[in-house]
Amino acid sequence: MTIRQKTPDPSSMDDFSRTWRPLRIFNTYRVFLAALFVFLIHFGFHQEPLASTSEQLFRQASLAYLIFGFAAIVPLWLRWPRYLLQASAHIGADILIIVVLMHASGGVDSGVGMLLVVSIAIVSTMVTGRQSGFFAAVATLAVLAEQLYSVLVGLDHHVNYPLAGMLGLALFATAIMAQVLASRATASEALARQRGIDLADMAQLTDYIIEQMEVGVMVVDPDGQVRFINNAAWRLFGEPRLPKLAELDDYSGELTQELQRWKQMQREGRQRFLINTGRQKLLINLVAMDKGQESPTLIFLEEADATSREAQQLKLAALGRLTGSIAHEIRNPLGAISHAGALLAESPALDAADKRLTQIISEQSKRVNSIVESILQLGKRDKTQPELITLDAWLNHFLRDYYYTRSEARGRILLEPVPENMQVWFDPIHLNQIISNLCDNALRYSKPAAGQSEVVLSCAWFGGKHGFIDVIDTGPGVAKQHIDQLFEPFFTTDGRGVGLGLYLCRELAEFNLAQLRYIGKEDGGGHFRLLFPAQQIDRKQE
Repeated sequence: MTIRQKTPDPSSMDDFSRTWRPLRIFNTYRVFLAALFVFLIHFGFHQEPLASTSEQLFRQASLAYLIFGFAAIVPLWLRWPRYLLQASAHIGADILIIVVLMHASGGVDSGVGMLLVVSIAIVSTMVTGRQSGFFAAVATLAVLAEQLYSVLVGLDHHVNYPLAGMLGLALFATAIMAQVLASRATASEALARQRGIDLADMAQLTDYIIEQMEVGVMVVDPDGQVRFINNAAWRLFGEPRLPKLAELDDYSGELTQELQRWKQMQREGRQRFLINTGRQKLLINLVAMDKGQESPTLIFLEEADATSREAQQLKLAALGRLTGSIAHEIRNPLGAISHAGALLAESPALDAADKRLTQIISEQSKRVNSIVESILQLGKRDKTQPELITLDAWLNHFLRDYYYTRSEARGRILLEPVPENMQVWFDPIHLNQIISNLCDNALRYSKPAAGQSEVVLSCAWFGGKHGFIDVIDTGPGVAKQHIDQLFEPFFTTDGRGVGLGLYLCRELAEFNLAQLRYIGKEDGGGHFRLLFPAQQIDRKQE
């Protein structure tokens, strides 16, 4: 990549550090130099060759130099007129006044002309190559013009053309060298800035990838302080109500103990072990980020039963395909059985025992049909059509429809205020099915209380990025021994159910990139949470 130096644009803040700021520093140097000259000439501290030819001219030129320096402060602060015009005025004033000071001090032999080298060097770092060459040529011509003027006014003993020529060559050499160094510095600065941007982009991309990983990741200091934890690890710990960067012991005392044991073993290799959080078993991998004992530790967390769950998913997918292919054959005989049972129940010759048998036939036929219907829904998940849903309006509309089909639920569900403009991308049919099933379960197991709602629906933001819907009931909750099986297919503690409701809800949630979790309550009651991932949230800022 070739970097071409352009005339600085004063309106760009990126050019400030190499345009206006150096020009302000240059003017500060001018003010101090002029003040020094005025002080020396005013109090008589100057030594020859300063002011050796004309003390009055030296005094006037020094005072004019100081006045110009102070007068230039305001335009530099306002950055008006434009940068190149002010830079040209500054170097022009330097060339004119320094040549006058040189003439008043005995010409080029005085050494005052070397101050032009400093001015040319400084201004060459702030302008283009052609402009710096032009200023060097003007300074050289000004030095030669001073020599010619000295001849015209009869100061032949002050004339030294060879030294004036050498000073001119020094000015050109200084301009070229300063321009080369400035170009390299600009190229290095641009390269460093680009690499900084690339590193920042890579860091942001890395953070995003880590945040979206399904594997939990934690970084822990040697003193047990959590420096980083991604969303997956936060969820694996059950979304505890504590600051994310808390002590590791606050997350898991067992994990802290295992980490200490590993450190006592000199942190040799990777350490793999299982811990029990009380909700699920986690597979832990400990990795040292450095060889030193005081280096941070990288912790990976995974669900211990992830492999078995994948196998179960494959098995159920195969089951879904098999059921879909034979559904027609199952439904036909099932319909015939149900119809025959209904006709048989109408016979007047049946006694009470036989009628009970026909009732069992009807109930079990409906049960088998509901099982087939539930499993068939697994094959329809690819037809999802996500929409941007405003939860406040959607939940109110959902409750109206829910009460219409389940009038017994009216007054038993409390919808807490929903954050304004809380929106999620979700298939509305799937969301309706999930919330309906959760409300059905909550009402089924809730304990009625006088003057209180049995089920609470609430929405909130989690971590500023994630949104969730909670369905909380006043029932006994799920027994600890059943929590691990809660979302397994065909698991139920109610003989009236088929055990596919929660499993289907979780499947529909995951297909919409959300998660359905059960959160236990110490005081009893069921608490289910539908958690939406960060990339689905469209949180509007007021």
